[in-house]
Amino acid sequence: MVILAIGGVGRPVRALDPGENESWVTVEQFERVLDTVAGREDVGLTFDDGNSSDVEIALPRLVERELTAEFFPLAGRIGQWGFLDAEGLRKLVDAGMSIGSHGWAHRDWRRLDGSQARREFETAPKLLADLSGAPVRAYAPPFGAYDRRVLGRLRRSGATKVYTTEGGAASRDGWLRPRVEVRHDVDQEWIDNVLADREGLYRRAGRAIARVARLARF
Repeated sequence: MVILAIGGVGRPVRALDPGENESWVTVEQFERVLDTVAGREDVGLTFDDGNSSDVEIALPRLVERELTAEFFPLAGRIGQWGFLDAEGLRKLVDAGMSIGSHGWAHRDWRRLDGSQARREFETAPKLLADLSGAPVRAYAPPFGAYDRRVLGRLRRSGATKVYTTEGGAASRDGWLRPRVEVRHDVDQEWIDNVLADREGLYRRAGRAIARVARLARF
């Protein structure tokens, strides 16, 4: 299957981090993506960062098309301006969406000290689970960055799914799942190419799996 990674939707209501605008799409672009994937069982949808647009813009459009998605908020930004709050998390869960963890502070998990690692891998998912009322066992490393040490920490944390941003096809039952990032310049041609390029996706997936196999020998 193909798993799409989406950042924010619509006009940002907060100041974006450097480069973050690359992962924001307009409402029109977002609706075009949803209309194309609606009814397809070979496409998954995920959302990173926990922007307030997840509930205000994305959720009603997902529900309208009878689509579900996995959301990966930053636990340390819950309740901050422009991000989801506890009520928003519960709205997502009540609508049939899933909650995973994007960590606490959007830092590179390959470069954590002991206290930072505990906050990213223990405190963040626990807070998200407590606020949403649903267990959190899926993770999406910030920047899609990981190495053997990160994978080991995720396994010890009880992760059942780990989402990256390497692109390519993903196994429905895979533990490590590559995603394709939806960028600010997405158009219908890009969508059609991503969903139709099965051979190319599987070639890239094969390279990713080989790379992961080397990393995962721990």
